[in-house]
Amino acid sequence: MKKMNSLLTLALASALSITVLAGCGTGAQQGGDNKQAASGTDSAAGGAKPKMVMATSADYPPYEFHDTSSGKDEIVGFDIDIANYLAKEIGFDLEVKDMDFNGLLPALQSKRVDFVMAGMTPKPERLENADFSDMYYDAKNTIVSKKGSNLTKTEDLAGKKVGVQLGSIQEGEAQELAKNIQGLEIKSLNKIPEIVQELKSNRIDAAIIEDTVAKGYTESNQDLEFNVIAQSTPAGSAVAFPKGSENVTKFNAAIKKLKDSGELDKLIKKWFEK
Repeated sequence: MKKMNSLLTLALASALSITVLAGCGTGAQQGGDNKQAASGTDSAAGGAKPKMVMATSADYPPYEFHDTSSGKDEIVGFDIDIANYLAKEIGFDLEVKDMDFNGLLPALQSKRVDFVMAGMTPKPERLENADFSDMYYDAKNTIVSKKGSNLTKTEDLAGKKVGVQLGSIQEGEAQELAKNIQGLEIKSLNKIPEIVQELKSNRIDAAIIEDTVAKGYTESNQDLEFNVIAQSTPAGSAVAFPKGSENVTKFNAAIKKLKDSGELDKLIKKWFEK
């Protein structure tokens, strides 16, 4: 009888272990092409909160970038702070996956991630493949060039080689400009630092980069300058989701609270007004 009781106890313990493991799954499918995963919030005890996986391209300061000042590699930035706020407000544990910008929407479409935050603008062509939240930040594009190059407006890019980030809104803008500006040659690269290095090495004449990002790079590279491009349509950042996602409404409510509470203004001052 004691042996029978022991076997029954062992069977119950095994069943309980299987149940606990089954409860630890995430909303997004596992695997994929991320280069690094980072936790944005601490997991609740016992896995009480659902986990959501956010994809980003952490080469875009001050939106998202790698910070090693503490002795460990952490993904930080404006988008990361907002994502942590949204996670706390909505009630989920956040995991951040870093990948190339042009891989973000494919990861979303294949459901390897739950949402994307990467300074991404809801352009019409992106809306065909993803749903977007309300805008949480407005921004402008700029021409970044060597000081004294006199490349201050789009017409000055005639006959010039211009660097842009692959898959970005700036790449789309450059393609539109090339239709009307004779000799404008586009060079698309995966990472913003690569574009800046190409510019400093004179392998491109200019780059089109968002103003807040351009400000950071020109401050740390005194031989560069930027000039804002006049825009006919608004540009800014929103959260991207798979088509038909039920999370859009929840995120919009949290983004509204972020704005109304004044917390967004604090984050803008923290990251963009240094």
